[in-house]
Formats: sequence, C-alpha cells, structure tokens
Amino acid sequence: MDLGIHGKRALVCASSKGLGLGCAEALAGAGVNLVMNARGAEALVAEAARIRADHGVSVETVACDVTSPEGQAQVIEAAQGVDIMVTNAGGPPPGLWSDWDRDDFIKALDANMLTPIAFMKALLPGMMDKGWGRVVNITSQSVRAPIAVLGLSNAARTGLTGYVAGTARQVAPHGVTINNLLPGIHATDRANSLDGGVAAQKGISMDEARAERAATIPARRYGTRQEFGATCAFLCSQHAGFVVGQNILLDGGATNLTM
Repeated sequence: MDLGIHGKRALVCASSKGLGLGCAEALAGAGVNLVMNARGAEALVAEAARIRADHGVSVETVACDVTSPEGQAQVIEAAQGVDIMVTNAGGPPPGLWSDWDRDDFIKALDANMLTPIAFMKALLPGMMDKGWGRVVNITSQSVRAPIAVLGLSNAARTGLTGYVAGTARQVAPHGVTINNLLPGIHATDRANSLDGGVAAQKGISMDEARAERAATIPARRYGTRQEFGATCAFLCSQHAGFVVGQNILLDGGATNLTM
C-alpha cells in the first residue's frame, strides 16, 4: 500500500532502538525524511546512517535528553516544519506503590507526559497552518488496564492520554490527527529489563522468565519493532485522516477487554 506520505518530514523521538527505531524505519520505508532523537549519540548516528543507506531519505540527528529544557529546545528547533511527530520515551522503573516519592513521580511525568505535551504545543501550530499533520504518541497498554508494578507509568501515561483526548478533537478540523499506540510486550531492551526483574524476583533464568511472560499473551510471543512500526506508519499516512483521538492496543491480545 502506498501510504501517500513520500517526501514528508517526521520527528521520531527515542528512535535509536526499540519501538522508536521501528517507527523510524517504517516511515523511512514510506519515503519520509526524518529527524531522529535519542540520548546516546553513537547508536543514534549509526542507525541514522543505516536508514539513509537503506531508504535514500534525509536523516538529521539530535542527541539529547528531551526531558530537560535544553534538550527540548534542541529538538524543537531541529523539527520546525515537520509534518509528522512520533513521541516516545522509556518507561519509569517498576516497583511497589510504597516505593515512590514525589521526585519519582515528577521524573515520570516529565518523561512520559510533560515532554510530549511540550512537543505538541511547539509543533502542532505549524501542522495546523499547513492543514495537514500526524502525531502518534507511544504510551502503554497500562493506560487501558493498569499494571500494578508500573504505577509510575500508569499515572504519567494516563495523564498524557487525557490531554490527547481533548486536544485531538480541537486540532482535527485543521487536518491534524493525534492518536496513541499502546504497546504490550515487545522484544526490546525494556522487555529485557522487565524480564530480568522477574528472573531475579523468582530465582529463574532469563529464558524461563521470558517464556513465562510470553505464555500470558494469547499470541504466545512478544511483538516485534517491525510490526509496531508498520502500524505507526499507517496512522501517519494519508489513509488515517479519519482516525482521531484513539488508543490502539498492540499487545497480542494480552489486555483482557471487551472494548
């Protein structure tokens, strides 16, 4: 399918690996020029070079921490005039409700709620002026069904979801859509980290922990970054202009919901 976005320009955050990289690859495959961001410069530059070579698109890189005011300013400057934005940030650490204090919540809110809001406030006006734009926020299945040990993520990402619910309907008349992708377990560094926590807690191997978690997914496997990226690219396409303010699960059926 021709996604109809060849030659457009996209900002993809946290895109040197994992789900962000999957989104960058899929958009580049559709002919979209990229601004890629991540904290680690080495991996970011390497992946940008590979995507340029594989897809023949323009790729700019901005290595910085987007939770800092300085990092946000760098990304916003580089991303002026983008048609597409994919926000993404690693989730806060797991724990018990009694483990977290105010500073922990502020860090989670900065990374998983306030940073994507800052990017939307800065870049949505340019999309609205052009009469076309796409924003996809990578959140989590936990905004539909909370995960007890991920209370920081539950709180921050659900706050972002509430913000998007209202904002998406205000910008839709200008040809701009905002939607959220809610990943379940995918084969990423984040999954490895959580698998490691399960292994340590239960005194089992990483392979055993991974198999145990995969068994909770009806698809009986982890998702891939390529599958995730393809869904993101569709939401950014010309064909998704009537998809507004939605929260789309990509979890292999793991979230047990009727609707």
